[in-house]
Amino acid sequence: MGTGGRSGLRRGKGNAEGVTAGKGNADGVATSPTATAASASCQYRCIECNQEAKELYRDYNHGVLKITICVSCQKSCQKPVDKYIEYDPVIILINAILCKAQAYRHILFNTKINMHGKLCIFCLLCEAYLRWWQLQDSNQNTDPDDFIRYAKEWDFYRMFAIASLEQTAFFIGIFTFLWVERPMTAKKKPNFILLLKALILSSYGKLLLIPAVIWEHDYTPLCLRLIKVFVLTSNFQAIRVTININRKLSFLAILSGLLLESTMVYFFQRMEWDVGSDCAIYKSQDF
Repeated sequence: MGTGGRSGLRRGKGNAEGVTAGKGNADGVATSPTATAASASCQYRCIECNQEAKELYRDYNHGVLKITICVSCQKSCQKPVDKYIEYDPVIILINAILCKAQAYRHILFNTKINMHGKLCIFCLLCEAYLRWWQLQDSNQNTDPDDFIRYAKEWDFYRMFAIASLEQTAFFIGIFTFLWVERPMTAKKKPNFILLLKALILSSYGKLLLIPAVIWEHDYTPLCLRLIKVFVLTSNFQAIRVTININRKLSFLAILSGLLLESTMVYFFQRMEWDVGSDCAIYKSQDF
């Protein structure tokens, strides 16, 4: 396969610079003390056993690369640390869509992605557009008056703000549950910043809301439900991979987030705000 997956690697010091021909290493190379100290931070993860790794591959110069084998001092699987560095990005995306844990570990731990903020804003815009579209569909007002158009524009901003608050409530519910349920004897605290990035990246399924609305048909409500299930499944896998917890705790974390999000929706409805929530959208679109 191609080597497209290597373009996003977080290249650490000591991969190429610290490898010189010599003796004293099982691979036939010797690393300098400077390179050893630089790579001691273990910034990568094995996609198979989730153990920390110092490097993903080793450069022997002249374009000769060798994928590192997982030889962790704890549990080691004796498999390549990250086979996806040789895979085409399309293959990686397909495996991520299939919610494979190995693909999630590759994306979250072994690649450098700096699009979390943009993706979050774009997903919120998609969700706000869906709610705004439903609101306009329920209010069949064709008055071309400028005031009406101005009000419709502010309706979209309102939907965006409400969608942002509900998304925040969903994340807070997940973080609160994981903080309460984390083992008291845990050696390492959960990395909630990394978890937040993982949840944002795993919400990419919301981008499908726009095509589902544009190409409206009789199965649009079903498509919206499937998109919601897909996003929650991706969030479930992201939590499980990032925090390295079992499926039960990950599932309960998702339920906690949904509970707090539903509470926020109920609060808005009590205030008589037309929030255009998912449940209301699904009910109104049933033919």
